[in-house]
Amino acid sequence: MPPLPSAHDPASPEAGARAAHMATLLAQLRADLRAARDDRSAKALARHREQGKLTAVERLDRLLDPGTPFLEVGALAAHGLYEGGVHKAGTLAGIGVIAGRECVVSSNDAMVKGGTIYPMGVKKALRMQTIAMENRLPFVSLVDSGGAYLPLQSEVFPDIDDGGRIFYNQALMSKLGIAQVTAVMGLCTAGAAYIPAMSDEVVQVRGTGAIFLGGPPLVKAATGEEVSAEDLGGADVHAVHSGVTDHVASDDAEAIRIVRELVACLPAPAAGWIDRAPAEAPLYDPAEIDGIVPESLAQPLDPREIIARVVDASDFLEFKASYGPTLVCGTARIHGYRVGILANHGVLFSECAQKATQFIQLCEKRRAPLLFLQNVPGFIIGRDYERAGITKHGHQMVNAVATATVPKLTVIVGGSFGAGNYAMCGRAYGPRFLWCWPNAKIGVMGAEQAAGVLISVANGQRERLGMGPMPVEEEAMIRGPVLENQAREGSAWYSTANLWDDGIIEPARTRDVIGLCLAACDRAPDPGFASAFGTFRM
Repeated sequence: MPPLPSAHDPASPEAGARAAHMATLLAQLRADLRAARDDRSAKALARHREQGKLTAVERLDRLLDPGTPFLEVGALAAHGLYEGGVHKAGTLAGIGVIAGRECVVSSNDAMVKGGTIYPMGVKKALRMQTIAMENRLPFVSLVDSGGAYLPLQSEVFPDIDDGGRIFYNQALMSKLGIAQVTAVMGLCTAGAAYIPAMSDEVVQVRGTGAIFLGGPPLVKAATGEEVSAEDLGGADVHAVHSGVTDHVASDDAEAIRIVRELVACLPAPAAGWIDRAPAEAPLYDPAEIDGIVPESLAQPLDPREIIARVVDASDFLEFKASYGPTLVCGTARIHGYRVGILANHGVLFSECAQKATQFIQLCEKRRAPLLFLQNVPGFIIGRDYERAGITKHGHQMVNAVATATVPKLTVIVGGSFGAGNYAMCGRAYGPRFLWCWPNAKIGVMGAEQAAGVLISVANGQRERLGMGPMPVEEEAMIRGPVLENQAREGSAWYSTANLWDDGIIEPARTRDVIGLCLAACDRAPDPGFASAFGTFRM
């Protein structure tokens, strides 16, 4: 394949200004990530040390193979929610390598609100289970949790996507043959007690690990019986009497050693099915992306400049380059894995949708994962475009995205608005992984457009009442709150706090993050070509 040419000049003043703008965003991101990792009270840390426990970060460092990458998911989950302080939604989680095996890892952080589970913590737990199920990865849980955060119990307990779904998923994972190993290293209370009970093998730390459906305070309130946590659900209770626990550890370090041995005993994963060749570095430095991304979404961004710094050897075979040019499609490799790439270069026209539909069908037949680089204002609108079939053609693209069985990965590199979010494989369309850059914006439409719509509707109502257009001052009263709200709720930070994505990543790390995602996807069985038809030329 021919390498992509690049018109980017890293030494230009424009590149310098753009890099400076991105540097500001990255500084904020790094500061927030540090706080989410390290901002714990001295009292909580002292209590942890008194019990002889390792922190969630220390546990993870000992669990994972030294020198191997860890792909954290939801690093800023719940950021700014619940009046602050619920870092990472109470759980450190991601994909890491244990005894040579890629695993999904979830570690409760008991220094965050005592390890109690907030609504976003439930959502994060379900997300990690989805990753394990879609990619057939073993699931390792390090449990240290006080159970549901009771003041918000109505948001964590009864619905289809609330706490009970965690245990439902555990049953499905077991049926799928996905190994589940749990180490109980602290409290494992109420519904959380089902996590070890439904796992393949359970390790429990003597003296600190305690498993029970109702803790000592609840037992006393319900029955009048007074009992200690150790007598109620300690390691000896469950290893000797109930049989819930399979292995007893004297401390956290021994529990982690046992977990590593258990993972080492798992059957080797099946050979990967995704077409792979030796990896080659891009011709252009990925760090240059910082100087390529515009400071405003109103400025154009040629996705080929991004692709050239993400794919192997900067080689990219473009598909239908002259047709529907505001959507760039083509084939490349990332860390050796063959992928089909769809990247926005403006609004989506009928030609773009038809090109995308055909290209997705080809990738589906050739078993090539799909990578979507989103920077999309949406689909084109207007009388002529509706008559030409934009709604029909958009449906074809959305249908192809929804029904493709190959792994789909998405990175929001700019704007993600309206139905363009769906067509380019937003969260609702089942990407295996979805990441944002710090500059990403998400919404039904842009803030200025949304304000304009509301003003236009208001003026239409005034016209029907025989009134003239609203004064500029009244327009400002509508426009101001819309712009302010969009700036907050349309930001990458709001998206990641609510787990609409798997995390905010630095643009220069996109290639490596996608490579790790593809490696995880390669652990699942080949889903096969599901269509009953051949390829339609759109």
